[in-house]
Amino acid sequence: MSAPVPAHPVEMTAPSAKGTFIVPQALEAEIDELITHYPVKRSASLMLLHSLQEHFGFLSKEAIEWTANKLDLQPINTYELVTFYPMFRQQPVGKHHLKVCRTLSCALGGSYKIHKHLCDRLGLDSRAHGPQTTRDGRFTVEFVECLASCGTAPVMMCNEDFHEAVSAEKANKIVEECGRK
Repeated sequence: MSAPVPAHPVEMTAPSAKGTFIVPQALEAEIDELITHYPVKRSASLMLLHSLQEHFGFLSKEAIEWTANKLDLQPINTYELVTFYPMFRQQPVGKHHLKVCRTLSCALGGSYKIHKHLCDRLGLDSRAHGPQTTRDGRFTVEFVECLASCGTAPVMMCNEDFHEAVSAEKANKIVEECGRK
């Protein structure tokens, strides 16, 4: 399988000659203001990581280390957050990120069939581990842990849109709707 292709160019300032990650001035001003809302800088870690991921599309090694430096932490203190929480991405994803729940209720409801169906439809390997992105960068398909809707299984998300009781037909409609955007 080929390497993931970003859906659109990622606006990221190149590392400086000293190897320092550079955040746009407006974003850094927002981050500086955000930090003031917390009694201890470290408490702002998750919010800073969210802000950087929202801006850049994913969290590069440099972004993670920049966050640690900004909060007077060791890099391991931010790496442990990024690797623990599944909402953080260390690689770019497609314009349409399809997340299929794989936990028990959804698995019993057919989520593995939905995942395979989506992968087959989009030309991806349903047996591959981790997120996969189509060659054109439009779609990323990923199995995720509980999406907290066990009673309406199987469930999936397309970016921030939540879909319940997903069948192969409903998954096709979701992909078609995304394709029009």
